Amino acid sequence: YGLGVAQVAPVLAASGCRTFFVAHLCEGIGLRHALGAAPDIYVLNGPLPKTEDDFLAHDLIPVLNSPGQLEQWTRLAKERTQILPAGLHIDTGMSRLGLTAAEAKLVTNTPSYLDGIELRFVASHLACADDPDNPLNEEQRVAFQDHMAHLNPTRGSLANSSGIFLGSDYHYDLVRPGIALFGGNPTPTEFNPMTEVVHLRGKIIQVREIDTPQSVGYGATYRVVGPRRIATVPVGYADGYLRALSAKGKASIAGVSVPIVGPVSMDLITLDVTDVPESRAQPGAWADLIGGEGPSLDDIATRAGTIGYEVLTSLGARFHRQYLEAEVGWFHV
Repeated sequence: YGLGVAQVAPVLAASGCRTFFVAHLCEGIGLRHALGAAPDIYVLNGPLPKTEDDFLAHDLIPVLNSPGQLEQWTRLAKERTQILPAGLHIDTGMSRLGLTAAEAKLVTNTPSYLDGIELRFVASHLACADDPDNPLNEEQRVAFQDHMAHLNPTRGSLANSSGIFLGSDYHYDLVRPGIALFGGNPTPTEFNPMTEVVHLRGKIIQVREIDTPQSVGYGATYRVVGPRRIATVPVGYADGYLRALSAKGKASIAGVSVPIVGPVSMDLITLDVTDVPESRAQPGAWADLIGGEGPSLDDIATRAGTIGYEVLTSLGARFHRQYLEAEVGWFHV
């Protein structure tokens, strides 16, 4: 989620997490280096052709999503004369990865599809869990329960961050929280039950007094009328601070909310700091961009017309990351 796997994952492991999920094989390899041998690490995208040796070398477990991946893994088990662990993903309404209902039924009726596989769990993924009243949630749960009954795996896993808050019927044996761990609201229609852990801030590098009407930034889309003070902060879309926040985003300086004026450019944003005491809005002063006294992650996402996931995962390499022992992540530049 953009926070740094090598720093965050060991904290999660020390807090009791024993099972991790990543999307890509390369992420799994990096996570294995960060965590050592103990936890189970599953690769959600499954094994691509000619990656089997990498899975085995780094003790990574694939989540199998298609008949082709099932065949690939059973063939490997036969060649190695080993029982190989795997998860099985069944699509119940997302229509992305996973076996279709017909394919899952075929696996149920043809035990040889799982020859040589230690089936650790069956998983599916909720499409509308952040909307608790959406009828697809219950449709997916019922379909998943039916697959569980026929496959009889050791464990089942259905709920993501938002799914956890749909109730215990969705929990099964293993839940997969993601954005909620980092302060994103898993219940957008209600108060956020999670604590914000990310604080993004940047330093003012210049303050300009503008007394006569003139434009600010590319395209002259914003025009100052009347005396204003405009502060420039070295954060831009090259850092993942979304261009969609142009003239929509807000920050906080010395506890005062200030608007972004003009467009977000590659390396810079401009803030109207007229309402901030002049002594508190000088070069070197911090502007809270996310968290702290500034807007929340979800507020920034709403202003940008996106979701907190995109905001977090967009934060780039130029931000200097500091990690506090109080288990709060800080970004600043």
